[in-house]
Amino acid sequence: MGILHDDVVVIGPVGREGEPRVITVNCPDKTGLGCDLCRIILFFGLSIVRGDVSTDGKWCYLVFWVVGNSTTRWSLLKKRLVAACPSFSSASGISYYCSESQPPKPPDVFLLKFCCYDRRGLLHDVTGVLCELELIIKKVKVSTTPDGKVMDLFFITDTRELLHTKKRQDETRVCLNDVLGDVIISCDIEIVGPGITACSQTSSFLPSAITEDMFDLEVPTKLPTGILTSHSVSVTMDNSLSPAHTLVQIVCQDHKGLLYDIMRTLKDYNIQISYGRFSIRQRRNCEIDLFIMQADGKKIVDPSKKNALSSRLRMELLRPLKVAVVSRGPDVELLVANPVEISGKGRPLVFYDITLALKMLNTCIFSAEVGRHMIGDREYEVYRVLLDEGDVLPVPRNKIEEGVWKMLMGWE
Repeated sequence: MGILHDDVVVIGPVGREGEPRVITVNCPDKTGLGCDLCRIILFFGLSIVRGDVSTDGKWCYLVFWVVGNSTTRWSLLKKRLVAACPSFSSASGISYYCSESQPPKPPDVFLLKFCCYDRRGLLHDVTGVLCELELIIKKVKVSTTPDGKVMDLFFITDTRELLHTKKRQDETRVCLNDVLGDVIISCDIEIVGPGITACSQTSSFLPSAITEDMFDLEVPTKLPTGILTSHSVSVTMDNSLSPAHTLVQIVCQDHKGLLYDIMRTLKDYNIQISYGRFSIRQRRNCEIDLFIMQADGKKIVDPSKKNALSSRLRMELLRPLKVAVVSRGPDVELLVANPVEISGKGRPLVFYDITLALKMLNTCIFSAEVGRHMIGDREYEVYRVLLDEGDVLPVPRNKIEEGVWKMLMGWE
């Protein structure tokens, strides 16, 4: 027996303007489920203002209070959340949930290649269309020719798994044409093999000066805004309050994807949350209480393991992404690093936020690359954006770094 398919995810009714909607998830548990759900909620542009999580390791009950906007596609959000839960089967004509018997097949990768005339904000507008269509950007290669044309190569996957059909490809072309208008010259979509994506033209080289400074795993004392320090995040771990669990208490300032950053860190450490509560207080201060255990069902007593988890949580909450503006010869390059989960997934909408920030800063993009790099023992999705300076950058470098950082953190 199980739970009826329609009751797995329930989204509460719309309340008064500004009030959060309640999302309830009730299904069998699986490793990293909370992380997967938070990533989907973040992809739909929602902010989690409160959360409760409870599980016995076999069955879980999660409640999220979220704030969206008038364009939020709630029915589609429910469909995506249901798909993230353990799969369902049919018995006696009624759908029930059951454990997954095998891992899902990796999605097909497609190459979206189009040429168009350049204009300000072009790359952000294209990225916005792809996000609306639920086309996930895996890699990007964008370049501008001397005669003012742009050649864009997007390696993408389709959340709806329909991009192999003519109807879906035509829909994508129509949406791009609606946004780009007369500037578009050509647009082609074709399926590619994994070997092609692995050898796509992103640079495999990152300067050592960048990796040493930008990806330093030590907890920073100053961030791009110059506002927060390491004292802005408090992580304490206590084994005295529960006979079976370690209590993790976190106090920090809210930012976009905060709960996702916590969940993905615990998922990477193979930590199970038995009970958790998240809430935002005054001045966007957050309080999180988590009762956790290791994969073997025991609390964390090893001091080295406790220190490692505590330090990683502090670092991920202070610097969930790394941002830097550096010199690349005579040019200026923006670099953003997005940590990749062990599962191979990363934070959504990063490229969208980068291009939106640059558009708002009136800064043009000459070329852009997105690729994955191993730095130390971790994999990062690295965004490299070469800025079009013209005679001079429209805003100082530190303001570009600060503007992009604030956009990524949701502080704009």
